[in-house]
Amino acid sequence: MSSENEQSAEPGAGAPEQLALIRETVRQAKVPRAKPRTWRGAALAEALPVARVLVNKGVLHLDQYFDYAVPQELDADAQPGVRVRVRFGAGGRNVQGGRREGGGLIDGFIVERRADSDYRGALAALASVVSPEPVLGPELLALCRAVADRYAGSLADVLQLAVPPRNGRAEAKPSPDPLPPPPPPDPGTWERYVQGPAFLRALAEGGAPRAVWTALPGPHWPAEIAGAVAATLSSGRGALVVVPDGRSAARVDTALTEALGAGRHALLTAESGPEKRYRQWLAVRRGSVRAVVGTRAAMFAPVRDLGLVVVWDDGDSSHSDDNAPFPHVREVLELRAAQGRCGFLLGGTSCTVEAAQLVESGWALPLLADREGLRRAAPLVRTVGDGELARDGAARSARLPSLAWGAVRDGLRTGPVLIQVPRRGYAPRLACERCRTPARCRHCAGPLEAPDQQALNCAWCGQAERAWSCAECGSTRLRARIVGARRTAEELGRAFPAVPVRTSGRDHILDAVPDTPALVVSTPGAEPVAEGGYAAALLLDGWAMLGRPDLRAGEEALRRWLAASALVRGQEEGGTVVVVAEPTERAVQALVRWDPAGFARRELAERAELGFPPVSRMASVTGPPEALAAFLQTAGLPPEAEILGPVPAPSTAPGGARRPGDAPPGETWERALVRVVPGRGAALARALKTALAARTAKGANEPIRIRIDPPDIG
Repeated sequence: MSSENEQSAEPGAGAPEQLALIRETVRQAKVPRAKPRTWRGAALAEALPVARVLVNKGVLHLDQYFDYAVPQELDADAQPGVRVRVRFGAGGRNVQGGRREGGGLIDGFIVERRADSDYRGALAALASVVSPEPVLGPELLALCRAVADRYAGSLADVLQLAVPPRNGRAEAKPSPDPLPPPPPPDPGTWERYVQGPAFLRALAEGGAPRAVWTALPGPHWPAEIAGAVAATLSSGRGALVVVPDGRSAARVDTALTEALGAGRHALLTAESGPEKRYRQWLAVRRGSVRAVVGTRAAMFAPVRDLGLVVVWDDGDSSHSDDNAPFPHVREVLELRAAQGRCGFLLGGTSCTVEAAQLVESGWALPLLADREGLRRAAPLVRTVGDGELARDGAARSARLPSLAWGAVRDGLRTGPVLIQVPRRGYAPRLACERCRTPARCRHCAGPLEAPDQQALNCAWCGQAERAWSCAECGSTRLRARIVGARRTAEELGRAFPAVPVRTSGRDHILDAVPDTPALVVSTPGAEPVAEGGYAAALLLDGWAMLGRPDLRAGEEALRRWLAASALVRGQEEGGTVVVVAEPTERAVQALVRWDPAGFARRELAERAELGFPPVSRMASVTGPPEALAAFLQTAGLPPEAEILGPVPAPSTAPGGARRPGDAPPGETWERALVRVVPGRGAALARALKTALAARTAKGANEPIRIRIDPPDIG
């Protein structure tokens, strides 16, 4: 008997054989192995052995293509447009057998396959092909390059916005076969516009009309967008629609399904989830779907044979990306319309100054309804000024002037009533009741607020204030400078005790409400759609929106008011809107006349006199004072460039959300505005990008932030 058999007769004696079995099982298992550091000795591809790669490095001084050798093993999959992994950052020191080795793995895209390289040193080899799916086509690459140049950014940063992250399960599933083009649609409600049927006819015939569309109030705009998309698809081309939020996207999605049927369009929104969104995106890229509706990121959707781009409500801040290089949907779709020679439709119930400039320059034509059709569709708008509020006892007791009280009472007889309040919460900002001095935190001097009825907190540091007293007069009584949506709902509930009160705001947004009598209190932008339209609407605290220290305060106030008023029934059905604001204000008068295009034209004329955007091109440059001064001095700006400032930049409140360009908490930054005349915007962007690239290449520690055409300049 051998010693091994003797051991097996004892308790636990089978352990060595079990360990051997485990080792053999591990050896036989298909464990994923790491990719080799180099392809030393591997044969290169016989044809086109060089791949030009865009590496995923957003720093400006690396905004270029890099050449890599293509191993024979990767030749079939390493095609232009695919995702790859490459070694980057090794330098020219470690060269073995004519191949560069070392460096860290980084993602990238193959842009081109070439027979030789402009670089005369040793090339590193592609480490791997992540996926053989070509996701970066020539048209999308050209668009991203144009966006990067316009906004003084890097191509890699733009591609981060344009190409969604890969999802293996979605990529493995085939996309459905494309459906044949639908027949041309009937004009439908487009007949309400003077040039509406002609616009649809031009799209159906393969034309590329460009229009700025001031939509009539009411629920028809999603169906009208769907009609324009259907007309484009009937010509065998594709269409792209970008809206500001998921609720608008859902409405257009429903309208497209009704107009085209299922399977002809894709919905690209963040709510879809990464796998579904990527699957839809792939269906668009593969040509299975020719129509797309989505939110901001959809502006880069790779639609085949693009025939129409549509942007709805271009004044909404959601259309401006918060990630570098901060592109705006309107400008990106203008680039797509110019590069692809396709139709362009900029629509909304309001009209931005940029839209008015497109019409003024002749780049686009106006698409309007006649005044008679507007009078039928728009509600009656009435105003209540400060003088009337001071004399009105009803306003002091229930926060509603008599005119508004009557409008609410009459409206509740036939349907819901909308109340728009500029702020959420209970009492967002407080002041001394006696002397009106703003209430400040004793710890950080931040503004005090009352999110609910009980607590008094600092909006900056969050510290509770239990024994506040006014530093000016010693009073201990507070008043609300701006009353929030929750307190408004509470006061209206007491005024109309038999009527349900619903609220819609950032914390909880309602999509729709029934047509039964109810009070709907909403912050701007969160107004739910009412079945059959609201019977009346109140626009409270108009001074809070008009008094914002911003160049666009009047334009933004009018846009918010028109968006809410467009949900109200027409004047023929008894729809009434009451706006609590000074009647002599230009934006208020534009609301009363329902003339957003006229308001935008007058704003454009004033901007032209002052030299402000969009008449001029402007860049915001922000950073620490010394670094900012040195950067502007060495930037090589165009000779006609004018520098405004610098001035102190807004600082981020402790615990608050930081906007692009804001100084970090505890730091003091400055901001300068650099503007040039029309036609020199590209030169300005190029100079700023070159200067910032040189600065980052030298390893400067202090940051400089650049934003071309900032949406708000104070």
